[in-house]
Amino acid sequence: MPQPSKAPANAGHFDVIIVGAGISGIGLAYHLQTGAPEKTFAVLELKDSFGGTWHTHRYPGVRSDSDLHTFGYSFKPWRGAPIATAGEILSYMGEVIAENDLDRHIRYHTKVVSADWSSAENHWVIRTQNVQTGETSTCTAGFLWMCQGYYRHDQGYMPQWPGMDAFKGQIIHPQAWPEDLDYAGKRVVVIGSGATAATLVPAIADKVAHVTMLQRSPTYFTPGRNKNELAETLRELDIDPAWTHEIVRRSILSMGAKMAERRKANPEVVREELLGALRGLVGEDYVAKHFTPSYAPWRQRICFVPNGDFFDAIKAGKASVVTDEIEGFTEGGIALKSGETLEADIVVSATGFDLSVLGDIPFSKDGAPIDFAQTVTYRGMMFTGVPNLLWVFGYFRSSWTLRADLIGALAPRLLRHMDEKGAKRVEPALRPEDADMALGPWTDPEDFNPGYLMRSMHLMPKAGSKPEWRHTQDYWAEKDTLPAIDLDAPELVYG
Repeated sequence: MPQPSKAPANAGHFDVIIVGAGISGIGLAYHLQTGAPEKTFAVLELKDSFGGTWHTHRYPGVRSDSDLHTFGYSFKPWRGAPIATAGEILSYMGEVIAENDLDRHIRYHTKVVSADWSSAENHWVIRTQNVQTGETSTCTAGFLWMCQGYYRHDQGYMPQWPGMDAFKGQIIHPQAWPEDLDYAGKRVVVIGSGATAATLVPAIADKVAHVTMLQRSPTYFTPGRNKNELAETLRELDIDPAWTHEIVRRSILSMGAKMAERRKANPEVVREELLGALRGLVGEDYVAKHFTPSYAPWRQRICFVPNGDFFDAIKAGKASVVTDEIEGFTEGGIALKSGETLEADIVVSATGFDLSVLGDIPFSKDGAPIDFAQTVTYRGMMFTGVPNLLWVFGYFRSSWTLRADLIGALAPRLLRHMDEKGAKRVEPALRPEDADMALGPWTDPEDFNPGYLMRSMHLMPKAGSKPEWRHTQDYWAEKDTLPAIDLDAPELVYG
């Protein structure tokens, strides 16, 4: 695995600056290097190493909640189990960096302080700071590709409940897990019902006195083997790993498309299937009380539990689930609105993320601040009135990397097209026929409504009713539409 560079961002000009060395940034660096090898670029990363989410999160058991055959890159075969640990994903990303000599382009410890578009020069002026030394520098870039993710890595979302100061134990967020935390023999309460809670609970269940997952409302869970039978068969037949990777990806995506159609066409049937799979594991009453969500199966991610380890911990009596609301903290635990109290030595607030819109970086255009909430999104990756800026925002229900790969293939094509036209800038603009188009929130709450998104929707760009002005969550449509985008369509204005 490559060793992180300690160099600050060098002053100078680049054709492209990529912000973030996580799963998206490394992927787009690969696509840029292969799709437009004549372009100069740098990857700016705040942390001391690559990895993004998989570098930030270090709580026990941290693992993917998407299968690595589709969360992995299209160009790099995945050879392990479908659900992978953070360490395995980091190792995989390290191989991509080493195999493609990408480390020489990455500037670690580099914070983007501001980005200002200069209309006179047709480039971005980017101020950076080395967070180790405090040294500041400025570089310019023809294009900015924002791959910094969608949440704040320096802090998780931590609700404030009454009495937290009175609690005698520890309150922590998984995003800031202390390396020296001693939870052996302790009573632990994990607040939350998403993938983090479902991962953390079985990971610590054998060492703690007892762990309780406290949820305000249930989430859909689905257990399954952490194994792909098709992948195993193809490997046994010694099929080329690249072929195996592509065949398995297509198989998973085909099944995913059919399931997505079923969820929308027959939500009650799918709902019953999901709940039925759990009844045999923890019983009818437990499912009715703790694993029966009030929303339709497609409105939030369905949490996959590899090998059913979460449910095994419950059956063994090492873990339990409580569905209730928090009244407040006491010295020894959490008081619930039902009147009961959960005693705890450690409380883990697995309550999600704080959304970050383009890294919370101050953007401006000729010195005037850019308010992205006043722009309209172009296919969820560009913004009206903002030149030469690309944002990688992946899928919610499918693997994030699927969209990063699609955008990674499109972005170099756009650069080549601009060169052919002799253009220095491109920005989306509403067409005359869009003048009366109704604008709404960036994503439809009736379609997808996780808490982190709903809390910050007012910060996001607007969306329109036409495909060009929406961030669709339909990979199975975008895999055909994004590669076929007409780069000379009137909604893209060159200069």
